[in-house]
Amino acid sequence: MTKGQLVLETGEIFTGDWIGYMEEGVGELVFNTSMTGYQEMLTDPSYAGQIVILTYPVVGNYGMNVNDSESYRLQVAGVILNDVCDEPSHYQLQSTFTEALKKHAIPGLKNVDTRALVALIRKYGTVKGRLVLEKAFPDYKYEFTLPSVKELVQEVAVKSPIQMGEGNCHIVILDFGYKKSIVTALLELGCRVTVVPYHYTVKAIKALQPDGIMISNGPGNPSELQIYFPHIKAVTEAYPTLGICLGHQLVALAHGAETEKLPFGHRGSNHPVKDLQTGKISITAQNHGYVVKKESLSSTIFQVIFEHAHDRSVEGMKHKHLPITTVQFHPEAHPGPSDTAYILTDFVQQVIQLKEESLCEKA
Repeated sequence: MTKGQLVLETGEIFTGDWIGYMEEGVGELVFNTSMTGYQEMLTDPSYAGQIVILTYPVVGNYGMNVNDSESYRLQVAGVILNDVCDEPSHYQLQSTFTEALKKHAIPGLKNVDTRALVALIRKYGTVKGRLVLEKAFPDYKYEFTLPSVKELVQEVAVKSPIQMGEGNCHIVILDFGYKKSIVTALLELGCRVTVVPYHYTVKAIKALQPDGIMISNGPGNPSELQIYFPHIKAVTEAYPTLGICLGHQLVALAHGAETEKLPFGHRGSNHPVKDLQTGKISITAQNHGYVVKKESLSSTIFQVIFEHAHDRSVEGMKHKHLPITTVQFHPEAHPGPSDTAYILTDFVQQVIQLKEESLCEKA
């Protein structure tokens, strides 16, 4: 078994057995606490540029299939885990976890003390790491340069519009790295969906005659995408809008709020979120390292409608006058619980209602 090492920018070194593609790589180290759903995680474009630590002790026991991927390929920069199952069992099985890593050129390490590694990340905050093959005479003077957020978004977003479905309610998704399950949920609600590149102009979007806009999830620091704030603001003011994850942060920034980085992010399928209007707690799936600064919303016309039950960070907001809603968590819940799937249903119903009202006014 080929040995490899994870070298942290803070100087610590973790040794393990190499799995996946035999090529060294660098990325931001993040951890996910979910017990299942590794296929959805690794194919989520929001993980682009990141080395993901899977904290559950054994990964890969049900293999990989053709149905559960959130995009066309594995998006992570690397994977760190404790143990991997190379003889999985599942009726939908298409390949093993290790085979998928090799196919998509993703390096990884197994037999790593993930508990100690996560403890370090919780101590330092999110840090950068490099996966390297173990050498007889190592020289640990490595570079930890990562791609820019714009480069990551360019890599994961669609290059030209994609149309799906035949419903009467037309939703245009402004794509910064959308998850397939978001589109699936909209199609199941009877929508016609067009996914367009993140840089699509307001004029080009209007030409598609959407009934509503969704701004997708995606990777990286939202403030680095400030060049797109003006057209995000214009689009949200023109159409009913739902922002999800990165989309939530981008809407906030476009309307004058601020974001900040969490110490080590929210990544997992068991994050409790409180609805401030009803007091109800929902368990949500999350994957993000940045949040909207609550105090910065006081100068905007948004009100907080959801907050994280643990750290009270902003998990959702609503415009006081326009039909704009955003959520930090993933209401489509893949992988994770479906407690908040109603948010997508409510959004589509709102879009349909506003469309009907507009038609009546014109008549």
